[in-house]
Amino acid sequence: MTTLLDRIDPELAEALANLPIGSDGLLDVTNIPKARESVRQIAESIAQNTPDDPRISVQEYRAKSYDGYEVPIRMLRPKSAIGPVPLLVWFHAGGQILGFAAQDDPLNKMLIAKTGCAIASVDYRLAPEYPSPTGAKDGFAAWKWLVKSAEDLQIDSERMAIAGGSGGGCIAAATTLLIRDHGAKAPKFQALICPMLDDRNETPSSKMIEDIGIWDRKTNIFAWKNILGEKSGSNEVSVYSAPARETNFKNLPETFIAVGELDLFRDESLNYALGLQQDNIPVELHLYPRAYHSFNVFAPKSQLTLSFNSTWQTYIKRQFGSKEID
Repeated sequence: MTTLLDRIDPELAEALANLPIGSDGLLDVTNIPKARESVRQIAESIAQNTPDDPRISVQEYRAKSYDGYEVPIRMLRPKSAIGPVPLLVWFHAGGQILGFAAQDDPLNKMLIAKTGCAIASVDYRLAPEYPSPTGAKDGFAAWKWLVKSAEDLQIDSERMAIAGGSGGGCIAAATTLLIRDHGAKAPKFQALICPMLDDRNETPSSKMIEDIGIWDRKTNIFAWKNILGEKSGSNEVSVYSAPARETNFKNLPETFIAVGELDLFRDESLNYALGLQQDNIPVELHLYPRAYHSFNVFAPKSQLTLSFNSTWQTYIKRQFGSKEID
């Protein structure tokens, strides 16, 4: 009988076999401090083994959030840019309980090199110390500050967009909802990469993915309980915490969604795309066959990842009217 693991793309299966996956998956999130340290060590190792790109500068800024907290913003931009550049506001992965802005520097620098945009990676606060929707409120504060500061930062305010991966995809979608509902300047588009959108864990894919080891059902349920506490799965959850609960998609920006067929977040991604489409919001949707969660991170040289990179980079360039840096 064919198992779930048998369905994985061969290149992705080889990458998976080389990962240190234990009985609790790649990261034992039941020990959040230890898991955070593991993420930091992995990110630092990747950065040390990735040639730096001297064509890209890095600067740090801060935006004041709703409660006075100053949200760190890591700005990466092409040094050769003349005049205002387009900006992608990025929210890192980590299930909203792990991760930090600088972890994505290697991927973000590659994206900048290929598209010519700047990237502002937002270090939003994490659960459980800061329950949802704190992260989305931090994202909204960062967005407003970046819009307000665009001229000083040499950013083209007409070419600003929002994106995030996995848990950061939830923050990106929720931030976009906050922007719409508070009448702030709308992003040119939002991009949700294998996004974590639904706390209810009731879709077929959320029940199917139990033993791949990247981000399985048990891990996801644990993460949501840390994000929302006792409210997780109840009718008390806000759309700014779980955007999949939104039913009104009117006046949201054009949207790019990419997800793997064997990703726990597959169905909530597809449902979100459908909701947007039914309210006449243009959606570019990509479903990658035989691919697990965050396959582009764990199998960076695979053909599926090369396909995703090309598609994602082309979308950005088309939307921003930008090109590779010199």
